[in-house]
Amino acid sequence: MKVVGLARVSSKEQESGYSLDAQVKLNKEYAGGKDFTIVKTFRITESASGKQIRKIFNEMLNFATDHNIPVIICEKIDRLTRNLKDANTVNEWVREDKKREVHFIKENFILNSNTRAHENLVWDMKVAIARFYSNNLSEEIRKGQKEKIAQGGFPTKAKPGYKGVGEKGHKVDVIDEAVAPYIIQMFERYATGNYSLKALVKVMYEEGLRNRSGKKIGKTRMHQLLADPFYYGKLRWKGEIYQGNHQPIISKELFDAVQIKLDRNLSNPQYRKHLPIFKAKIKCEECGGLITWELQKGHWYGHCNHYRDCGQKAYTRQEKVEEQLFPYFDKVAPKSDRVLNWLERALKESHKDKIQYHTAQREKLNTQIATIDQRMEGAYEDKLDKRITAEKYDERSRKWQEDKADLLKSLHNLSDANQQYYQVGFAIHELALKAKAIYHSQQATTDDKRLLLSKLFADMSLDEGKLTGNYSAAFEFLITWIPKVNKIFEPELKVASNKALATSTAKELQKAMAGVADQRQDFRTDKNKSVEPQKVLSDAETNVLFPGRDSNPDSELQRLLSCR
Repeated sequence: MKVVGLARVSSKEQESGYSLDAQVKLNKEYAGGKDFTIVKTFRITESASGKQIRKIFNEMLNFATDHNIPVIICEKIDRLTRNLKDANTVNEWVREDKKREVHFIKENFILNSNTRAHENLVWDMKVAIARFYSNNLSEEIRKGQKEKIAQGGFPTKAKPGYKGVGEKGHKVDVIDEAVAPYIIQMFERYATGNYSLKALVKVMYEEGLRNRSGKKIGKTRMHQLLADPFYYGKLRWKGEIYQGNHQPIISKELFDAVQIKLDRNLSNPQYRKHLPIFKAKIKCEECGGLITWELQKGHWYGHCNHYRDCGQKAYTRQEKVEEQLFPYFDKVAPKSDRVLNWLERALKESHKDKIQYHTAQREKLNTQIATIDQRMEGAYEDKLDKRITAEKYDERSRKWQEDKADLLKSLHNLSDANQQYYQVGFAIHELALKAKAIYHSQQATTDDKRLLLSKLFADMSLDEGKLTGNYSAAFEFLITWIPKVNKIFEPELKVASNKALATSTAKELQKAMAGVADQRQDFRTDKNKSVEPQKVLSDAETNVLFPGRDSNPDSELQRLLSCR
């Protein structure tokens, strides 16, 4: 007689071990003793989704029905069904035909239309026990997940950019040095506003980013990764945000910059084979809509699409826009390498003055962190001695953990600021000096030019062909005093006045840079501080301004566009 076999395991470990094979072997031995022939064996693993389990279960019953196979064999009742709905389905299948039977080998029980009342009672009890086992297993899993979340761990597989290290049940997520650079690059590229999700998927695949199967990360999955707070140190679980104990890959500022782009998709260019330089970069001065670019006779022309009420009619050629763009480059550019060398020396002197400030701030933050640790330890002892309730302890502990996370972030940012203060300041000036040369370079691609524009300008607009540009925070900072620096090196000035002006301007530079640094520090540490986003050089702008984006560090062009 032809029969169908079923094998089912309860965990991923059983699936990768011998449990499935043992059940299949038991089914074959039982079939041999009964003169049965197993036509097909269906395998179910608890690691599969609920829908997949139900799909295999129904496929088994439909296969037996379609091929007129009257007998199903399996190891035990809980291997066949673990809920009342499936049990009822099996009952109905058996009672539809008097020849149909289900054999449970280890329990020496056969379910058919002639099963006696006391045997049906045993069947019902076994189903109830299996249902209890399944529900209890789910409850224990949820308890374990909740506890791991409370300890700052994530109760699922490691996310791209991380790997799980440690024993089963106690694994921690550590940075995967082979993949993390791709994740950083993914966030930095998208934050520039130069990439649609579709274009980013293509570029990151070409760079080498892959999923666990070695395939391309799709558009939907990439959107999920870009929106995942895990990468800056938080955990999102069932709609709630918790503090993680893993090392962040990116800063909170870079993450926030990316969220703005994700929420405002229209500001990012849609993927196209031919991408004009100014696509999604310039708005109509009158109506605020994005300027549309069309290719006509080999030239790009921009115009307002009149999605809103607008009287703009001009079609402006790309070259005409570029002509109006270059004066903006000149206004913030040091006049020569000599000026740049002077700026470098002034920034180094300013950097020395900041070290003492950073040391004092670091000591203050470390003291606050130690105080929180002492409070948490004392509260835990109070909980053990039942001086406070578990609920009160959890409430206080969560608040202290959040405060500690903010302090640790401030400490980390303070260290970064100390290291980057001079390097970032000099890089801004060097980029300003060579911006026009980069734009005109024959080696510069369209993506290079778009990236340069995103560094220099917060936004641009067209009014009947006339371009207006608003500098980004970094270059808005330069426009206020670069003319003073350039004036020092004008040849017609006398030497004495030249030196006096240089000394005065150096002090202004140090004061200005210190002001920017202080504003950045306030922005990081004071949650109640209100800071104008266009007036502060935040970590997001620092990282986005100089993203690591090229595999050829020897290229002068790419060095300027990729310096941090």
